Amino acid sequence: MSGTQILLFTLVVSALSLGIHTYIARRLLRGLDLAPRRRRLAWAFAIGLGLTMPWVFRLMPFTGTWWADLLQRIGWTLWGFVSLLFALFLAVDLVLLIPRLVARLRGRPLGPADPGRRAFLQRALSLGVVGLSGLLGGVAYVQAQRLASVRRITIPIDGLPEALVGLKIAQISDLHVGPTIRDPEMSRVVAAVNELAPDLIAVTGDLVDGTVDRLQRFVAPLAGLRARHGTFFVTGNHEYFSGALPWCEHCRDALGWTVLSNEHAVVEHEGAKILVAGVTDLTAARFVDEHASDPAKAIAGAPPTDLRLLLAHQPKSALAADGLGFHLQLSGHTHGGQYFPFTLLLKAALRFYTGLQRVGAMWVYINAGTTYWGPPFRLGADQEITLIELARA
Repeated sequence: MSGTQILLFTLVVSALSLGIHTYIARRLLRGLDLAPRRRRLAWAFAIGLGLTMPWVFRLMPFTGTWWADLLQRIGWTLWGFVSLLFALFLAVDLVLLIPRLVARLRGRPLGPADPGRRAFLQRALSLGVVGLSGLLGGVAYVQAQRLASVRRITIPIDGLPEALVGLKIAQISDLHVGPTIRDPEMSRVVAAVNELAPDLIAVTGDLVDGTVDRLQRFVAPLAGLRARHGTFFVTGNHEYFSGALPWCEHCRDALGWTVLSNEHAVVEHEGAKILVAGVTDLTAARFVDEHASDPAKAIAGAPPTDLRLLLAHQPKSALAADGLGFHLQLSGHTHGGQYFPFTLLLKAALRFYTGLQRVGAMWVYINAGTTYWGPPFRLGADQEITLIELARA
């Protein structure tokens, strides 16, 4: 990212963080009879926290050093709890909005007329929200530390030859190796994937959050992934924050993966031919001109094959790939919202969320992420290693 982009990003995140912390502080201080000095201290703490947290993003270039990783773990965990507080307070206020409007139209106050009792109820409500946020955050933190579960899915393909019936594709996505996810987690993922004995492995982007020189030792266990036809990789948006070209080279040379940047490879399985194509992330052109995502280019010059598989980090790539003859697209990116209540918001807002969908004649499968990003939270959207088995339609 250029200096101007970094500055703009920092200003936007700072404004957003300050707004969220101001809202939470107002809700928590409502009904509290604090001395002026203590109230000023509370506001100073809230604003200071709001100004500090955006710098968690600015520490990413230093990922791999103990102090930066420690600060990022603390910062991201705090941000997770703050985001839960914000979402729950906002939900409460929206629920109370209708009776407040009705009470105002009728000219009657909402709740008890006694100021002391009203203040007590406001404090009780605030403490309840804080307690619920703490409970949800604690559960979400524990869930995020668990190894991704294996999700098995059978996908029917029209005209699939007998040789490809039962073909097993293991998909991992959004590993986000960085300040809080390291080589022990990757070793566990490798062991779980290899135990499935897949014919082919797809890694659909967002491998890292940091540079090659700082993170290469943490991704090293991924060289141990084993499949009959190898491991195929496409870039996600986070690779472009971390240096996509060096990472593509590292994945190819050090990890032994086939990197597909708007290109394809053909593998033979029991006499049948499989085309594996891959596109770069939809945002790639902002960072590397020659990496503009192009499904048509990825399939250009391809020979006739029995199965056409497309790897694309963002599910929306399916809109450009539809009609090009692909049978199946594998994607990630959404994390399934990662943790409640954002799981519900993304499900309502996104056309492509998680799981299996149909776009024209092509199937699209969206992996909910094998680890997490940012706050070490998972709740309502479990980490997954996907094992796809092909069948005849």
